[in-house]
Amino acid sequence: MNDERFKIFSGTANPALAESICRHLDVPLGKSVLGRFSDGEIYFQVSENVRGADVFVVQPCHAPVDNHLLELLLMIDAFKRASAWRITAVLPYYCYARQDRKDKPRVPISAKLVADLLETAGASRALTLDLHAPQIQGYFDVPVDHLYASPVLVEYFKHKNLPNVTVVSPDAGGVERARFFAKKMDAPLAIVDKRRVDVDVSEVMHLIGDVRGRTALIVDDIIDTAGTLVKTAEALLKEGALDVYAACTHPVLSGPAVERIAKSKIKEVVATDSVPLSKAAAEMGKMKILSIADLLSRGIRSIHEETSISELFI
Repeated sequence: MNDERFKIFSGTANPALAESICRHLDVPLGKSVLGRFSDGEIYFQVSENVRGADVFVVQPCHAPVDNHLLELLLMIDAFKRASAWRITAVLPYYCYARQDRKDKPRVPISAKLVADLLETAGASRALTLDLHAPQIQGYFDVPVDHLYASPVLVEYFKHKNLPNVTVVSPDAGGVERARFFAKKMDAPLAIVDKRRVDVDVSEVMHLIGDVRGRTALIVDDIIDTAGTLVKTAEALLKEGALDVYAACTHPVLSGPAVERIAKSKIKEVVATDSVPLSKAAAEMGKMKILSIADLLSRGIRSIHEETSISELFI
């Protein structure tokens, strides 16, 4: 792209993804200085002219969540004060997305607060990927383009040619995502009914569908502590599944996740590079990472050129 008003910048959350996006678009990564003062406060300065520019800030807000979120807010504020024409927050991973409603008395709707903070900082629009709750788009008063990593993941499993695949949703909330997978792979769908007994602790109840003698493919948006994933895999094997694979968009892999997956009978976990893997996860041997740089770059190009983005949903 040969447009001096088109600029992409990155925070510290996932610079490798931002650089890959820039390679796809054949543009240089924007110059900036991002560091910390001795007391821990974040320092940011744009190192080039962005007056009148169409600026895209790539920053997934994974752990340390609050640091990455505050970085993004300060960057957006700096671009606003430097007179950027438009500022798009590119959030491959949207933090606090699982706190999208008041499910208990006297709790915040954190996902809505994050949207408010981004707008107050000066974001003109947002580009997101596989929001945990799609209704989060409605928390914004600015345009939101919500992309899906499913086509990237489906393409991988199609080429893998697994025998007799049944796509499995690990909970009722993920049925729509799993149904898309099942339709694209021409495979049957199964659903695991689970009951959450505590924060980050869930108990698998029973399976709706048949996996006996088949290859089970668990599809989810996030793998966090991997408790649900491993228990789902155990339940599927108990019901007669021959092999279990897993696919997700966001490999958060916090706490005991890597150890749990390593000890499980899951053959392979396929994820995207929306968030970077830890060294332990990368060395585990069961992870396969697919790049979403091309998908995001096409979304960014469409926003900049004011063209339709709907073709990316196919």
